[in-house]
Amino acid sequence: MTGGEVAGILVAVFWAILVSFLAVVLVRLAQTLRATTRLVAEVTEQAVPLLADASATVRSAQTQLDRVDAIATDVQEVTSNASALSTTVASTFGGPLVKVAAFGYGVRRAMSRNKNDGPAERPRRTVIVGRTVPGARGRKRKG
Repeated sequence: MTGGEVAGILVAVFWAILVSFLAVVLVRLAQTLRATTRLVAEVTEQAVPLLADASATVRSAQTQLDRVDAIATDVQEVTSNASALSTTVASTFGGPLVKVAAFGYGVRRAMSRNKNDGPAERPRRTVIVGRTVPGARGRKRKG
């Protein structure tokens, strides 16, 4: 065997090893692509019903929000009507009721003074620390 034949055999062995390695890589790549294709198909099969359910849920939530909005609008209208009604009642009955109550108090006080026929009692004065009592302002101390 000559040196050229040995070199040819070495190159052929090298190419055979390289082609075998590339064949193994291509087989593994094909398996990975098949598995990825199956996975994408399964995800698609599961995602389509999930998206349909999510769409139905969003539509249902929108319907419920519309109902809540209508209820909130009605409550706001009822609140404003109640406020107007209470203002009307207060202005209609409030003034006369206060006058009747004041008149009743005045009559009771006048009747109680007639029964006692004496001077009305002076209210007790309260001492507040750090303040001058109104009755003490006019008095002068003898010293």
